[in-house]
Amino acid sequence: MDFLYEKVAYLNGLIDGMELDESTKEGKALIVIAEILEDMVAVLEEIEEDQADMEEYVELMDEDLSNVEEELFGDFDIEELDDDFDEADYIEE
Repeated sequence: MDFLYEKVAYLNGLIDGMELDESTKEGKALIVIAEILEDMVAVLEEIEEDQADMEEYVELMDEDLSNVEEELFGDFDIEELDDDFDEADYIEE
């Protein structure tokens, strides 16, 4: 995400170097666009942090679920059950 921040900072530097007249429509538009881009980068950084937190939380939940499955089912293998299951034996006619 740093590369986006760097590009927006570079754009802001270009805009500052252009010495835009903030009283013109074009000058106002470019300045507002640069501000919006800064805000978007900040929001994206927050989303990235939230996603990392969620990934960590899901991994912890997966570990906990694995522990619960191990306690409940031990070495039970669902694939063996699927191999033994014959649907024709359970269909009522």
